[in-house]
Amino acid sequence: MDHSTHHSAPADNGHAHSHEHGHGHGTTWATAMQATLHCLTGCAIGEILGMVIGTALMWGNVPTMVLAIALAFVFGYSLTLFAVVRAGVSLKAAIKVALAADTVSIAVMELVDNGIIALVPGAMEAHLSDGLFWYALLGGFAVAFVITTPVNKWMIGRGKGHAVVHAYH
Repeated sequence: MDHSTHHSAPADNGHAHSHEHGHGHGTTWATAMQATLHCLTGCAIGEILGMVIGTALMWGNVPTMVLAIALAFVFGYSLTLFAVVRAGVSLKAAIKVALAADTVSIAVMELVDNGIIALVPGAMEAHLSDGLFWYALLGGFAVAFVITTPVNKWMIGRGKGHAVVHAYH
């Protein structure tokens, strides 16, 4: 299924960039922030759930982070998948849309967020009842949002990322 038809200029001919930005229009920061917030919601649900499960089961840092990252992708994709299926798209096509829309955004968000958690002294050893656990996690989300928003703006402006989802709204 070709999702490039969302833009009036085909995304695959190299002219979408000039169409989107040539007149001072195109992707707004508000649109990019909305896409990033959507991504952050799925990532946060999955990552917090993974961290809570891993910490509660007293797993080590690596398996806990692997679970948290895997669940962040699952929940991140799921939010898009459900919205696109609700719009009447087949499950197979919706999966392709979700993968195209969210993979880069989720990957950047998870890389930044988990990098911050790993770099904050004591955060990986903190327990669910420790403020440090939550400050590092939420602070990581905040920084990830700031870094991922320009990535999403760039991608949407080129007909990629969340731009493919907008064709179904």
